[in-house]
Amino acid sequence: MKTVVFDLDGTLADTSGDLIAAANACFRDMGAGDLLDPVGDAATALRGGRAMLRLGMERMGKTVDDPLIDEYYDALLYHYARDIDTHTRLYDGAMDAVAELKARGYIVAVCTNKPEGLARQLLTRLGILDTFAAMLGADTLAVRKPDPEHLFETVRRAGGDPVQCLLVGDTVTDRDTSKAAGVPSVLVTFGPAGGDMSALVPEALLERYSDLPDLVERLLGKV
Repeated sequence: MKTVVFDLDGTLADTSGDLIAAANACFRDMGAGDLLDPVGDAATALRGGRAMLRLGMERMGKTVDDPLIDEYYDALLYHYARDIDTHTRLYDGAMDAVAELKARGYIVAVCTNKPEGLARQLLTRLGILDTFAAMLGADTLAVRKPDPEHLFETVRRAGGDPVQCLLVGDTVTDRDTSKAAGVPSVLVTFGPAGGDMSALVPEALLERYSDLPDLVERLLGKV
């Protein structure tokens, strides 16, 4: 079966506001106040917790390998889990596109570098977890994106064929994953780093979710 695999943060949903709020809670715990801006630092937020902590450390005049990054990472996850969907929103048309893909016979799944427990919690709170045939997080396996096995195992657990899949994402990590796997990638242009996606030369760019089902048929063929 042909499978469409989605990244989560920055692809299905804009999670940057809640991620930045969690990082700022850590910086307040350090006595530094809010160091990240919900708008200007959204792209950093979608690169993960340690990326946000490193940016904050730089703004505090500390080195990017400061031990506080590891020390506060668990605290960041705690703050994030507590308020995981306060600001998060699904991108317009995302779930309509997912429903249309399923109607056309494609399997849909999620492969994210967010810890599995947090990803499962967020998708549950958004009411969409059961929409997907499988969901693998950063710690589900011993490897994660851009290792292609993370993508391949997601497809297998969804009941699909790993050689007949594509990855919808929003970062160089997603592009590198698709390259390593030898499958097409579709990168969204409406996320915080959308303007940088064309430089990654994916098989397709996605400006709006309503175009995705036809793009998938062009890249994978009809089911």
